[in-house]
Amino acid sequence: MTSPGYDQARVERRRREHERQAVVFGVLIAFLAVCGIFALAVYSGAISSPFNRPFMTVGASAQKTYPVPCLPAVEGQPDGALPIAYTQVEVRLLNASTETGLAGAHETVLAERGFTILEKGNVPLMLQESEIRFGTKGTVQAYTLAAHFPTMRLVLDDRGGKAIDLLIGADFDPPLDIEDVDLAADQPLQNAEDCVPADSIEPEQRVKQATEDDGDAVRPAK
Repeated sequence: MTSPGYDQARVERRRREHERQAVVFGVLIAFLAVCGIFALAVYSGAISSPFNRPFMTVGASAQKTYPVPCLPAVEGQPDGALPIAYTQVEVRLLNASTETGLAGAHETVLAERGFTILEKGNVPLMLQESEIRFGTKGTVQAYTLAAHFPTMRLVLDDRGGKAIDLLIGADFDPPLDIEDVDLAADQPLQNAEDCVPADSIEPEQRVKQATEDDGDAVRPAK
């Protein structure tokens, strides 16, 4: 036979357990209610989601947006600049990611199409998207090469000459199939959307190729 004191202690213990359970369930219900309200606000567009951000490759720097130069007027081509013969487009293939083999893979495709590959190498920076960098004298060459890719960033820099650099980023797009390249020798090139005259752009400083002195910046390009 149990004593009245024991029964009272058991009742008190159960009461405290019920109180703790009520607090825990109350907090959980309140949390779920807040989450539901937040989700509804994101869904309705009242607030923007903190997760609505582009995925970034680890180690790849966020890329600056550059103004794109318009095609120059070319003497003897009154309807617009025509594509340059591929053999006259001199390209350096530069790996701008931690992946290996990208320069060699691009060389195989572009060389087969007739582009002149000057060299392969690396640059001491990492990019997410590929870029073609060129000077004012190489604008038509850059547009000609860019037409072989689904998308391509065009960046004017302060180099001289007509040679151009293809900086291959971590999220590179491979070249289009040759039959999908929208180029014809007798059809003028089309200006990039929202292009501006080249003389209104402050050229970027040319990115130098990595050397052995750059340590970890040098990566196999083949």
